[in-house]
Amino acid sequence: MKQILQFSISKSDTYYVAEAIDLPVVTQAQTFEELISNIKEAVEVYLHDESAEETGIVNNPSLLVNFEIPAYA
Repeated sequence: MKQILQFSISKSDTYYVAEAIDLPVVTQAQTFEELISNIKEAVEVYLHDESAEETGIVNNPSLLVNFEIPAYA
């Protein structure tokens, strides 16, 4: 069973966007703190009606985020 869910985070001009690597979960927010809260809520909604056996994910998994930082020359 998965204990860690990975998210890739990028930032546009106005929003942070988080996309799950292994789940069909995407969310956005104007601040990073708000984004983390939205990720937790989106995962809860996704897992709400599913059993751990169906998803292969433990209850209350840890979140691992990869943040994309643009390279400036």
